[in-house]
Amino acid sequence: MTKLDKEQRFLHGGDYNPDQWLADPDVLQEDIELMEEAKINTVTVGVFSWYALEPSEGEFVFDWLDDVFEKVDKMGGKIILATPSGGRPQWLSEKYPEVNRTDAYGQKHHHGFRHNHCYSSPIYREKVQRINRKLAERYGKHPALLMWHISNEYSGECWCDYCQENWQKWVKNKYQHLDKVNEAWWMNFWGSRYSDWSQVTPPSPLGETKVHGMDLDWKRFVTDRTIDFYQAEIEPLRELTPDIPVTTNFMAEGHDNHDFIPLEGLDYGKFAKYVDIVSWDSYPDWHNNYESLAETAMKSAYVHDQYWSLKHKPFLVMESTPSEVNWHQFNKSKRPGVHMLTSFQQLAHGSDSTLYFQWRKSRGNSEKFHGAVIGHDQSAENRVFKEVAEYGARLENLTEIKGSGKDVRVAILFDWESNWALKRGGGFGRPTRKYPQTLQEHYAVFWEKDIAVDIVPSSHSLENYDLVIAPMLYLMTEETMAKLEEYVKAGGCLISSYFTGMVNENDLLYLGGLPEPLQKIFGLDVKELDTLYPEETNSFVYNEEQFSIHDYSAVVSVERGEVLASYQEEFYSGSPVVVRNTLEQGEAYFLAARTERDFLRVFYSELIEKLELANTLIDNHDPEVSVQKRRTKDTEYYFIMNFSDKEKSVGIKSAVKDMESNEMLEGLLALKGYEVRIVAKNVQI
Repeated sequence: MTKLDKEQRFLHGGDYNPDQWLADPDVLQEDIELMEEAKINTVTVGVFSWYALEPSEGEFVFDWLDDVFEKVDKMGGKIILATPSGGRPQWLSEKYPEVNRTDAYGQKHHHGFRHNHCYSSPIYREKVQRINRKLAERYGKHPALLMWHISNEYSGECWCDYCQENWQKWVKNKYQHLDKVNEAWWMNFWGSRYSDWSQVTPPSPLGETKVHGMDLDWKRFVTDRTIDFYQAEIEPLRELTPDIPVTTNFMAEGHDNHDFIPLEGLDYGKFAKYVDIVSWDSYPDWHNNYESLAETAMKSAYVHDQYWSLKHKPFLVMESTPSEVNWHQFNKSKRPGVHMLTSFQQLAHGSDSTLYFQWRKSRGNSEKFHGAVIGHDQSAENRVFKEVAEYGARLENLTEIKGSGKDVRVAILFDWESNWALKRGGGFGRPTRKYPQTLQEHYAVFWEKDIAVDIVPSSHSLENYDLVIAPMLYLMTEETMAKLEEYVKAGGCLISSYFTGMVNENDLLYLGGLPEPLQKIFGLDVKELDTLYPEETNSFVYNEEQFSIHDYSAVVSVERGEVLASYQEEFYSGSPVVVRNTLEQGEAYFLAARTERDFLRVFYSELIEKLELANTLIDNHDPEVSVQKRRTKDTEYYFIMNFSDKEKSVGIKSAVKDMESNEMLEGLLALKGYEVRIVAKNVQI
C-alpha cells in the first residue's frame, strides 16, 4: 500500500508556484493561512521550478522548497512533488542546444520556454535524472511527500538526428527485415520501395508523406519514445522512493471546435500501464454558447470515465479551474454554484481529487488571467475563494467515499491506433469521420439514463460486460475479432457499425469484403460505404418511427441476420440499416448508418430493459440531472447532480441517507439549480 492509498481524504488543492513570489515573503506566509481557510490539504509544487532549483549548472538551491515542505507539513497538508523536466532552464538550452526539439523541416528550435525538448537527447536525460535524484534524496523521506508528478503534459515530436536514429532502430526491431517494412507499408505504391535502411526516415511534414502505414507506426514510435523518456525520468525515484507512487498528467483537447475528448496524440491506453495512478487535466468549456450545460457535462463525464477505465481504479484530476480558463476564444466565468457542481462530478465518476491550476494567479505572462483560488485582488472575500472553501468543507464530510470503486456493465471500445488510422486515411468525408465524437453520441444515451459506462481499449478483457459498444472500429486485428466472437458466443451483446474492421494493424485493407469473423458475428457483409454531404440525409423506419441518417450509409447484404430496418432513399433503398444476428448464446447488432441521437435513445432503451441495466435508485431520468454511483463492499454512494439552473425533482425508490445532513430520504427529492446531493445506501455483502 502506497502513501497515496493511506491518505484518507479527498485531495483538495492544486498547483502552487511559490518560486514566482520569492521576492515577497509576505505573500508566501499569506498563502499558508489562506490554504487553511480554503480547506486545502494538497499542493503540487515544482512543475516549472527547475530554474529556481538549479539557477546555473551544478548550483542547487533548495531553501525555498524546504520552507514550503515545512509549512505545508505543519498545517497538516501533503505535497505532490513534480519533476521539473517540462520547463528546462535557459542555461540548459543555451549550453546544450541538442536538448531543443527539431521540427519536421529540420529546423532546431530555440529555448521555447516550456516543453519542446527532445526525448532522445542523452544530455537532457542525464540532466533530468540528476535533478530528479537530488529531489528524491532531499525530500524522499519527508512526511509531507505524497506522490511524484512526473514532468507535465507530455506531448510533441522531434525530428533531430537522435530521434531519426531511434526511429530506424524502432522500425528494425519491429520488422527485422526491410522486405517486411515494404510489405507492411505497401511501398510498391508509387514505386517507393526501400532498398536500404538509411531510406527509412520519419514522415515528412504537413501530409507530404502519404504512406499511411508509416504514419501509423510513427505515432506508435512517438508514444513509445515518450514512455521511454518517462521511464528514464523515474529511475532515480523508483530507486530512492519505492513507496511513493508516480503519475503524469494526461490531457483532453478540442475546446473551440465544440469537442471535448481525450488527447489523441499519445496512446494513453498504453501509457497508463506505466503510471501508478492515472491523472489528467480537466478543462471543459463550461457555459459555452453552442450547447447546454448538461451536454458539456456529458462530454466531461465521458472523459472522466475513459480515464477511470484505463486502470479501473480511482484516478486524480490533477488540474481544473475554480472559475475561468485562459485560452478559449471567450473565457467565461463559472456561474455561482457551478464550481461545486462540476467538482463533485469529478468525484462521482471516480476521481479521488479536485486539484486546481492554480492556487494563486500569476502577475504576468501567458496564463496570468487563468482562474485561481486566489485572484489578483488577493482576497478571501471574493466569490471564487468562498466557493472553493465551501467545497473543501463539504469534502471533509465525505472521506469514506475516497478509494471506492464503480459497478459497470456497459463498455464502449475506443482504440487510439484505430483513431489515428481513420483520421489519416483518404476517401469518404474528411471532416465528418469523428470517431471519438460518435462514441460520445452512444455514451450520451446511457449518461442521460444514469447508467455507468467504461470506455476501454480493444485490448481490454470484455468478460464482465453485458453490453459492448464498438462502432467505427476501423482498424481491427485478428486477435480483436476473435475476442469479439468469443464474447458474443459466451452470451454477450455487441454493437458495431459502418467503418468497422476495414484495415489491419498496418492500415492495409482486408480483401474480400468484411473479414470472415465479422461476417460470422453480424450475419452480413458490407458491399460499399456511401458518403453524404453535410446537407444530405437519408431515412428509415424503426419500431414504426421514422429516423434520419447523415454522413455515412453502408450498403450491406444480409446472410444470416435479421433485418430490423431498411433505407428509404437512394439507390440502396430497401437494403438493411439495422441488423440483428444471434451467435450461440449471444447476439450482435450492426448499425449500417450514422443516425441522430433520437434513434440511439430508442434503440438502446430496448437493450437496457432486456439486459436489466437500468439505474435502480431513481424512477425518473431527467437528462439534466445526473445520478452516478461509487461503491465499497457494503455501501453504495450516489451523487445526484442538477446540471441546470432550474429546480428539478427526482424520485428515489428506496431509503437513502444524506451524507452531510444524515437525513433519510425517499420519494420525491427536489434539487435547486446546480445543486448536488450525496447519499448513501447500505447493501448486502
